[in-house]
Amino acid sequence: MMIPTIPTPDELLDKGFRRGKKNADLMRSQKKIPKHLKGKRIEEARVVTACQVIKDKLKSIIDSVPIIEELPEFYQDYIDITVSVDDLKQALGGLNWAFGILTQLEKEYGGKIRNNPSDKASMFQKQAYGRIASVVNKIKKDLDFLDFAKQSLRNMPTVDFDAITIVIAGFPNVGKSTLLRQITGADPQVANYPFTTKGIQIGHTERRWQEIQIIDTPGLLDRPVLEMNDIELNALIALEHLADAILFIFDASETCGFTLESQFNLFVQIEKVFNEIPIIALFNKMDLIDGDEYTQQYIDAFEDSILISAMEGEGLDKINETIDKIQKISREQT
Repeated sequence: MMIPTIPTPDELLDKGFRRGKKNADLMRSQKKIPKHLKGKRIEEARVVTACQVIKDKLKSIIDSVPIIEELPEFYQDYIDITVSVDDLKQALGGLNWAFGILTQLEKEYGGKIRNNPSDKASMFQKQAYGRIASVVNKIKKDLDFLDFAKQSLRNMPTVDFDAITIVIAGFPNVGKSTLLRQITGADPQVANYPFTTKGIQIGHTERRWQEIQIIDTPGLLDRPVLEMNDIELNALIALEHLADAILFIFDASETCGFTLESQFNLFVQIEKVFNEIPIIALFNKMDLIDGDEYTQQYIDAFEDSILISAMEGEGLDKINETIDKIQKISREQT
């Protein structure tokens, strides 16, 4: 969502009044206007132009923001998590209010200048400018908020809603980024995502002539759900709108600093949040493991767990087979 540069009230007024003066000067240079009407035409041009210039800028800002309810649910949640949809609508409402009042002032003072003696024109122009300035200054907080929204949403991830989407989960240092690069064969796109520590990572690959989108969210799906606040839980819901499946990565070697028991507990919590989405268990760093009962008990807890070494590229064929199955299920559902 591209929000244009948001001016301050002073910048809006300066632009409007400068353009008003320019048009007034052009009107002053017109020799065909009768002398007894020229003063009124000059001041009317000043007021009408100032109103129209400011209104045009406000309208361009309002029109640049799409109707939130028409966006995909992921983006609706993303915007709500980042800046609050209600606050965004309220700020846009402030600009709409100002647009309406300026339209009234343009008509009211244009009429007063036209319908009164010439010696009153300058007085009405000054009154109009005072009221225009008052209206614009009243939406300062709305302009400030929209500037904040522009900055906050400038790195909103570009998501392909037609692609099969797989979300990666697991504690830090279990090999998520390594696996993402192995599957996609390239460095992923990195963009800000609310309440992640490093920014969402999106990689793309193609299987059976269909785009596959792999998403990793460092700082979100790598810690206990019970420790998250309400806003972070909403961020999980946003991901739920995207995910066709989740790859949950266990570090079988525990060199990530988390025990398999802790990792299993995180899996259970995420499974509760994404209760309608298939979650595939991957046991990574198996090249560091000599078969033992401790590790095997966690592997055996899953019917279809996949043993891999992301660093060595081992087990990728099984992951690709799983992705093929996800594709097939997705096609059947659509």
